[in-house]
Amino acid sequence: MSQQNTYRNLKQAELKILQDQGCIAEDWNLVEVADGFDPARVRNTQFLGRVRIGRLTDNVKPAGGGHDRTQRCWAAEGLEKPSGIYNATIADCTIGDNTRISSIGVHIANYDIASDVCIENVAAMATCPGATFGNGVEVVALNEAGGREVVIFDELSVQFAYLMCLHRYRPVLIKNLSEIARSYVEKVCCDRGKIGQGARIFSTTEILDLNVGPHAVINTAASLVNGTILSSAEAPTLVGSNVVAEDFIIAEGTSVTGTVNLKKVYIGQGCRIGNQFSAENSLFFANSEAFLGEACSVFAGPFTVSHHKSTLLIACLLSFYNAGSGTNQSNHMYKLGPVHEGKLERGIKAGSFSYVIWPCKVGPFSILLGKHTRSFDTSDFPFAHLEADANGRCSMVPGLYLTAVGTMRDEAKWRSRDRRKGTKKRDIISFDVFSPYTVGKMIKACSILKHLQENTDRSVEDVAMNGVRMKRVLLRTSQKLYRTGIEMYLLEKILAKAEKYIDGGIEKIRKAFATPAAGAVYSRVWVDIGGQLMPRQRLLDVTAAIESGKIADFKTFNTEMEKIHQAAENDEWLWVKNAYKEVFNRDLEKLAKAEFIEDVESYQKAKTKFLKLVLVDAEKEFNEISRTGFGQDGSADDLGEDFRQVRGQYDQNKFVRQIHDNIKETERRVKRLKEKI
Repeated sequence: MSQQNTYRNLKQAELKILQDQGCIAEDWNLVEVADGFDPARVRNTQFLGRVRIGRLTDNVKPAGGGHDRTQRCWAAEGLEKPSGIYNATIADCTIGDNTRISSIGVHIANYDIASDVCIENVAAMATCPGATFGNGVEVVALNEAGGREVVIFDELSVQFAYLMCLHRYRPVLIKNLSEIARSYVEKVCCDRGKIGQGARIFSTTEILDLNVGPHAVINTAASLVNGTILSSAEAPTLVGSNVVAEDFIIAEGTSVTGTVNLKKVYIGQGCRIGNQFSAENSLFFANSEAFLGEACSVFAGPFTVSHHKSTLLIACLLSFYNAGSGTNQSNHMYKLGPVHEGKLERGIKAGSFSYVIWPCKVGPFSILLGKHTRSFDTSDFPFAHLEADANGRCSMVPGLYLTAVGTMRDEAKWRSRDRRKGTKKRDIISFDVFSPYTVGKMIKACSILKHLQENTDRSVEDVAMNGVRMKRVLLRTSQKLYRTGIEMYLLEKILAKAEKYIDGGIEKIRKAFATPAAGAVYSRVWVDIGGQLMPRQRLLDVTAAIESGKIADFKTFNTEMEKIHQAAENDEWLWVKNAYKEVFNRDLEKLAKAEFIEDVESYQKAKTKFLKLVLVDAEKEFNEISRTGFGQDGSADDLGEDFRQVRGQYDQNKFVRQIHDNIKETERRVKRLKEKI
């Protein structure tokens, strides 16, 4: 509503028009209007308590974007509706300029409604004293039996929630994080709700203790109780048909529609929740998608995806996750109740009808297949193939998906599918597949595999470790796969830095290698904090600052996490220098010209080998087996043509061509470096 509005009592002529049009008031002296108020636009309305009405001079236009069916229909017609109040009961409300309220079944009570809002065909809409609009709700995430509660609030980020949920071994940290959250809740506690500028609310049955952000659209929802719908002009939020939600917060740019049922749920920016999905005591952060299945006590970090019926996500930590149809987990061993948890590190894919019994921990970018009825821990083995045998035991092939075509596509896919708009992006996301986090695990995995190889009798067929079994003959093969990835990553980073100083020769390169990265922090181990990668020491510094009270509000917390994100490149380079010394057994700062040339050639070998292995995996998509079912009702000659028309040709595939171009660019890059040096 206009900040400049001043209100006055009704003029006698205005009052007569209102009364002639079927309007009544508990006390007309409590009804105030702004200049520009048009009494002809208020009909069949009852006023209770103090009511203020802004200017009523213009029509209400369709909402921008037209992203729900009602809005598309309205926009397609170019339909505008007159502002005003029609067939409603309004109690203790302030109504902004050029807002339309029509066909209110019971009443709208205790709301500050901004300008250019449209509220039509709503049964009841009210705010009770002391409402917090979903802020302060404790979500029982990860452990269904409790103990890891996350206090949700409007400004919650995945990093804040991660620390509150996962770091229960630091009680002072949890206490101070809770105080930060509670302090915010106290500020938003209010006896009146807010409807932001340009919001649209249509055909909704029950709205109680709900704050609605600017330009949000609520269309044919069933019941929205104790919640906040954050929204903005750049990132409007949609809550659609038959949604039932209680004790919730929905962030900007998110769509929740299609008979969704939510209870004690936080949904982050750019999410898509729909098609009868149900969730309880769960957190979904940026760009997650959930359809048709259900979630209970789930901590879903960025890009968690579940698209299928009969899929249950329960009591687990996820990010960059893809659940196959029928994916299921169990957190109950029929002993002390549903107290077990599962940690699936970033990039996990679960095959159709996969089943895992918690507790388990799975390393990043692995694939889960089959029914796992025994606990295991593969957190030190990224890119692994994990498949259950007939007895429910996990068999692992370490590093199998390191060169998978899907792994390489994912990194670019996630970056391009970041739906968050506007300048405020609460969740900090590190998109890189190869990083000190994953490569550090690969280095550790190589050490473990080498130890097992050297200390396992050749007569042994399977090796058991941390609840999984591995074929002894794969110990050496997996080391080679990991070694290719390690060398490619380290040498890529080194060559990228050397290229900036190549004109100065090896002396200039060595000097650049020796120059300390400004403010860099080194930790051998990196951690993934809800999708943000950082050295463990950075995490320790932040948590210590929270415990000491140096970080005492969410704004300071977010600023510190952003600083860590901005410092990640320098931190990564410091890690690369130390890892290079460990892996290649030589010092970058003392690198000889011959050694540099050797590294350049090793890079070409490792990168080319890696890319060719990716091409081999991609080519499987065009082999004879992949053509099964094509050319239906035709001759044998028609099979190939049908396949080409539908799937294209291998050598013309966009991704395949990019890989070939990458190989050629690697050759050109190496040639330039060798010539320059």
